[in-house]
This record gives sequence, structure tokens and C-alpha cells, in this order.
Amino acid sequence: MQASITTTHLELHVPDFEPIKEYYGKLGFEIVWEREPEEFKGYLIMKLDENTLCFWSGNEYVYEQPYFKNFARDTKRGYGVEVILMVEDIEELITQPWGLKDFRVEDPFGYYLRITSKHNVLDDDYAVQ
Repeated sequence: MQASITTTHLELHVPDFEPIKEYYGKLGFEIVWEREPEEFKGYLIMKLDENTLCFWSGNEYVYEQPYFKNFARDTKRGYGVEVILMVEDIEELITQPWGLKDFRVEDPFGYYLRITSKHNVLDDDYAVQ
């Protein structure tokens, strides 16, 4: 089975970086770099193991992004999306039917996160049977 290699990264649009830094910091993420929010120029990158999350805007300009401004401001961020983060060191909270240990949480802006044990996503041994 070939190793899972991806060039995809995730950019989450949030109106404030402070709750993000506090929340993800408690999960073990570290700030790689940050550009202070100034109009459309705010950007934050955080990393845990091989997981990298990018956050854009960090201010009210998040509501002016050309695509997302089509939605009401109170639309739950991340609706219909599950962000999956693989880590080396995970406490055994629950072993799922597909054999992986994981837990799920929601971040301060409503993004749904699954923290799971590291595995090759191309291997169907981890699919629900």
C-alpha cells in the first residue's frame, strides 16, 4: 500500500485569531507564523505534528470574502465539514468500529474536528466494514 501523501491544506475563515490561538494551543498546536489582521491581510498558520491549519482574516473582513459573503453572518462555520487531524500521541478515549482511536470536538467558531490516531487513509482496512 502506498503512503498517503497530500499537498492539500486547509484554510479556515475566522473573524478573530485570539480564540483560535488559545483553543488550538491547548490542543498542542504551535504558531508557525502570523500576520496581524489588517483589512484582508490577516493570516495565521498553526502546526501539530504533520497537521497544518491556516486561518484567514482574523477580523471583520472575513465577512466580505467574495464567496462567503453570500451567506448570513450567523451561518455556522464549517457546516458539513469534518476536519480530521492525525496525531502520534492520543489518549485512548474510544476505539471506533474501524479500529482507530479518536475523539471529536468543536472549535470556538463551530468547526468540527476529529483528532485520530495516525493511519494511512488510502488503506481500506480503516473503513467501516
